[in-house]
Amino acid sequence: MNLLAAFIFFTRLPFWKLKEVPSECFKHVVPYWPLVGWLTGGIMAGTLWLTTQVMPVTWAWILAIVFRLLVTGCLHEDGLADFFDGFGGGTTRERTLTIMKDSHIGTYGVIGLIIYFLMMPQLTSLSVPMLCTLVFCGDCWGKFCASQLINFLPYARKEEESKAKVVYNRMNGYERVFNLVGGLLPAIILLPATLWLGFVGSILILAFLVRLMKRRLQGYTGDCCGATFLLCELAFYLCTIILV
Repeated sequence: MNLLAAFIFFTRLPFWKLKEVPSECFKHVVPYWPLVGWLTGGIMAGTLWLTTQVMPVTWAWILAIVFRLLVTGCLHEDGLADFFDGFGGGTTRERTLTIMKDSHIGTYGVIGLIIYFLMMPQLTSLSVPMLCTLVFCGDCWGKFCASQLINFLPYARKEEESKAKVVYNRMNGYERVFNLVGGLLPAIILLPATLWLGFVGSILILAFLVRLMKRRLQGYTGDCCGATFLLCELAFYLCTIILV
């Protein structure tokens, strides 16, 4: 049930039609987030593979990103924009949290999204098979990195103040193993060992973000999770490009 809740929570696909999920299950969705990456990353990779047969790789890459945005409902990108707005415009914990909860996007959020999307096309320099493999592995790995926030930090708001009206529970031993396997297995199987060093970039970004959130917010928010996923994923891509 927790796995189904994760697919319902992190995508816009009609998984909710399969079975009614108790609200308590949504507190345990984060350990299964990397497995959702198997779907979203797979959709990106499949879109890339098919569309590059009929169009240039740059346009195929844009289309693959659009497909993921549609599947996830821009959930993570919304978090990235709010994260940049909050940490860019806020100077105190309370002010930062207030800005992040505001539904309007600000200057820092716009600039952050522009820079993020301008850096993504760097991957089109890779061969199509490598690009497809990388986006699948990067999606799963980035979500694994971001899911560690709930283990390292407390939630920064009260549950009733949460946008999603849910506070994630920290992972137990079983969930940690499941989370690790979901995030690492695709890369271990599909990527050559020489590219595993690309993990280092994501780990460094994660460590920096955890320290930043701890100092500014004394915790994390859902927006922080979305932003961490995208930034760790991007760091993995950029480091891997250097290694190829």
